[in-house]
Amino acid sequence: IHDLTKAIVDEYMINLIEKKGVSVSTQNTAINAIKFYLEQVHKGERTFYYVDRPVKDKLLPSVLSEEEIQKLFWAAQNIKHRCILFLLYSAGLRISELLNLKWKDVDEYRMIIYIRGGKGRKDRISLLSKLALDYLKHYTALYEPKEWLFEGPGGGQYSARSVNHFIHKYCHLAGITRHASAHTLRHSFATHLLERGTDLRYIQTLLGHESSRTTERY
Repeated sequence: IHDLTKAIVDEYMINLIEKKGVSVSTQNTAINAIKFYLEQVHKGERTFYYVDRPVKDKLLPSVLSEEEIQKLFWAAQNIKHRCILFLLYSAGLRISELLNLKWKDVDEYRMIIYIRGGKGRKDRISLLSKLALDYLKHYTALYEPKEWLFEGPGGGQYSARSVNHFIHKYCHLAGITRHASAHTLRHSFATHLLERGTDLRYIQTLLGHESSRTTERY
């Protein structure tokens, strides 16, 4: 470690960027780790290295059209899977928020869904569509979940990996060629609301975005 010079670190970072083509996040992680180790653990001097802190890529969210959303839903013959798809889309949920739902969070009288401990540990409410509620009642009568609204075959929470797996499968069956995931349904929810003239501030509240800049990507 005592032979590690600034030139070696600079060369390593150039190698990561130009030869390995790593992402901005990986670049930031690498330089932060090196600086922490040299400056904090080994009490070295604060040093500026070759890589100026890269700005994280700002990618436009992937969105499905309303027609593609319909095709995706009809491709899902499994009632549990269709319920999950409906809630992700019609309430604009993050996948972690969906998997943390319990039946008590579904208010069929006020037609809202309580999202507890969302991103940033903040509670909020979102929309409960009539169609989603109908599917939910049918699903719960068949599956009788014990604790979580959506549970795996052996009990416990359903896995995010399983959700994305069947979304990819149904996209293939529906002839949807673009990449889609659980988060794509949330993006599509926001985009379709915006296209129908919904106020951006209202969409921000439904999505649970702390900053309006995040919502403005749509």
